[in-house]
Amino acid sequence: MNDTHANGRPDAQAIAEAVRHGMYAKDHASRGLGMRVDAVGPGYARLTMTVRRDMLNGFAICHGGFITALADSAFAYACNSYNALTVASGIVVDFIASAHEGDRLVAEAREVARSGATGVYDVAVTNQHGRTVAVMRGRSHTLKGKHVVDL
Repeated sequence: MNDTHANGRPDAQAIAEAVRHGMYAKDHASRGLGMRVDAVGPGYARLTMTVRRDMLNGFAICHGGFITALADSAFAYACNSYNALTVASGIVVDFIASAHEGDRLVAEAREVARSGATGVYDVAVTNQHGRTVAVMRGRSHTLKGKHVVDL
């Protein structure tokens, strides 16, 4: 890791990038759904996924579970960006518009608040036209003393 402060410790962006690479290498679910981690930063992540035919429900629209999975993955990368192992304690998803085969969905997760072992994150899922498909609020719980990657 090359980006360090004068004290020799990695800076926050370098930590987020290290977590991104470490998590993605083991993230079979996100990779299997074709998700890409396009950007990360402290308390932030942007993931993309293209809606495939096998993601369509009986109405020929993207199954809400896949949209939720994309939002949840963005949430996971955002809340783990500090290299403190963090899990979801709850999510609420609201579907705003349908997504269709071939749509490129973008999920952007942003930290709203983080204090002690808890955090709140908002995720917006949009399509390639910038139209909002879903919004999600996630609550996180950080496990004391556990890290995502070794720095």
